[in-house]
Amino acid sequence: MRTLVADYRHWSVQARPRQVTLGAMVLLSHGPAHSFSELPPEAFVELSHVVGDIEATAAATFGYAKINYLMLMMVDPHVHFHVLPRYDAPVEFEGVAYPDPGWPGQPDLGASAGLADAVRVASVLKAAWPKSRV
Repeated sequence: MRTLVADYRHWSVQARPRQVTLGAMVLLSHGPAHSFSELPPEAFVELSHVVGDIEATAAATFGYAKINYLMLMMVDPHVHFHVLPRYDAPVEFEGVAYPDPGWPGQPDLGASAGLADAVRVASVLKAAWPKSRV
């Protein structure tokens, strides 16, 4: 999978195919759970490590101002979060400045036109990911 950033026992992190904000990711639970409460206890323990890796890597790579986790599960019913780094000013990536069109309000989930290529973002995130936890 070209957008896979990191794979853990209970979770995977992928670059979001439609980059709403630069560095947008999807945090996916492995397995068939359709509600958060159906996850095994071990998944919750591991989640704290995965979130720490997400935040450390996104901060070091893109320097976000805030980060949003959205658990929507409307189209895909399996447990997953949309992880959206948020920016109070355009952030530069590979010579292009990317704005956060929803800042300072809620993210604009429809604003993916003109944003960075998810495969390239995944490659950059994967290269910066902590190796000890994956």
